[in-house]
Order: sequence, then C-alpha cells, then structure tokens
Amino acid sequence: MATVNIPRLDLLAYTAGTEEQRKNFSQEIGKAFNETGFVTIANHGLSSELIDNLYRVVKEFFDLPEEKKLHYEFPELAGQRGYTSKGREKAKDSKTPDLKEFWQRGQTIIGEEYSKKDFPDNILVEEIPEFNQVTAEIYKRLEDAGRNLLKAIATYLELPENYFEEFVINGNSILRAIHYFPIDRPQDLAPDAVRAGAHEDINLITLLIGASADGLEVLTKDGEWFPIKAKGEDIVVNVGDMLQRLTNNKLKSTTHRVVNPPVELMKNSRYSVPFFLHPKSSMSLASLESTISEEYPKVYEDYTAGQYLDERLREIGLKM
Repeated sequence: MATVNIPRLDLLAYTAGTEEQRKNFSQEIGKAFNETGFVTIANHGLSSELIDNLYRVVKEFFDLPEEKKLHYEFPELAGQRGYTSKGREKAKDSKTPDLKEFWQRGQTIIGEEYSKKDFPDNILVEEIPEFNQVTAEIYKRLEDAGRNLLKAIATYLELPENYFEEFVINGNSILRAIHYFPIDRPQDLAPDAVRAGAHEDINLITLLIGASADGLEVLTKDGEWFPIKAKGEDIVVNVGDMLQRLTNNKLKSTTHRVVNPPVELMKNSRYSVPFFLHPKSSMSLASLESTISEEYPKVYEDYTAGQYLDERLREIGLKM
C-alpha cells in the first residue's frame, strides 16, 4: 500500500507560537496541501466533552421517527439548512445516491446587511433544544479554527496573513451532521451503492471531527486508496475545490470517499460531522497571479464562489 504524507500539526504552534514556529506551521501545512491535500490538526479548540456532547445530540436527532425528521426538510433550500433525507445526494459523477442522511447548519450573520435568499434562517429542532445549542457552539469553534488555518495558508502562499478574512467572516460556511444509516439487507444494494461516493469537496477547506467509525479514504497520486485515521480528538482538514481553483492547482483538492464496512458491520450506524468553510458568494476564485506561470499555465475559468457553489449543488442533485 502507498504511504501518504498526512502530517499531524499542532494549531497552537501557529496561534500561540514563536515567529519560527508559525513559519514552520505554514510551510508544513502548505507542503501537505500541495502534495496530498490532507492534514490532521491537534489543539483546534474543541474539548473532548464538547465533541462527546455533539455526537450524543446528533444521534438523538437521527433516532427521531422519520416523520418528525421530514418535518425539518425543505427541498427549496437545496440541502443548505435543516434535514436532507436518504437518497437525495450523490457524488458528482454517480447515478446512485449515497447511503446517508444529513443535517446542515449555516451562518448566523452579525453586523452586516444580508439577503435571506443567500442566508436563510437556521432550522431549530423543537424536540432537542440542546442539539441547536451544541451545533451552534461547534460551528463557531470550527469557524475560528478554520480562519486561523487560512491565515497560515495565506502566509504559505505569500499573501497578507489576513487575505481570506474579509471573505470568510460572515461567509457561507456549513456544518453538516451525517448519519450513514444501518443496512439490514446489504445484498439488496445497487452494486455501486456506498456511504459516500468518490468526490472532492466544494469549499475552501473542510474541517472534519473524527468520525464514529473508520471508512474515510483518500486517492493517492498512484491511484490507490489510503485510509485516513485521526488520532484521538484530532480533526482532519482537507483542501476543497475553491482553494484549488484559487491556487491554480498549487494546493490539491484530493478525491476521497467513505467506503462500506464489512457486511457484518453494515447494520451499525456511522456518524460524521464535517465543517465546510465557504467564503462569501461574491469572492472571486480567479487564480492568483502568483500561481500562474509558463510552467503552470492558468487552468480554470474565472468564477465567483457563488457561481461555483450553484453549479456543484446541481451536479450532486441537491439543486434543480
């Protein structure tokens, strides 16, 4: 099996370290994002107690009866708020839906004028008030961690440290709680039915709280699938397509998937909570001039983040 450089980095080395430690952190995350697109991060600001509470309330929500969960599904929101039921989302190039259901929480805008069309209200779960409180807290903490990581990435790219700040403060980020539901009759599944088909993330970066079971794999440069396992309370962070476009492929949005477990374990649920850090829709994803050269000619058309998100939501079946 191929070996992959997925380093474990300590975020405190950047947020509270010496100038040399901060520089080393930026170089290490940049190198990993250039090679594989993935790192694991320690000291990210989420306590083990908060993570345990998160998974407890997430399980409580998905354990609700189907008719109660469907009360929180609003297809016109394209899966960007509230509940999305089984069979709705698929990988971009797949015809078979993923074996999952999920919940999404979005931004709460503070101190700016905004459009309800761009930022609809978050949906609140009446039956589990703690679900609303805990997911709001997780959202804020992961957003803060993500902003610090983007500062380190900006430094690596030789941009001003705060380059991303104006785009991601009050940006279109999403917290998604996923339930990969039990399968009682695996033999009845379509041959290509998996928990999450091979895909790349849409956003700038994704911060993933360690899942309740194994299954996450990344595609290596050699075309082999490599399992990703976070250590303890670490989070997994990867590059999304928006950052790849912005950097003209200097930073890699790596293909990844969630595979089915052995047949005997298909009756067990798997829970996962990624935070998709998105900028404001108006942000230009035009490739940075510093990433374009004779050796690396410009690859992508100029898009805004909003245009790209809209295109991708249609490709994965969440928007008509």
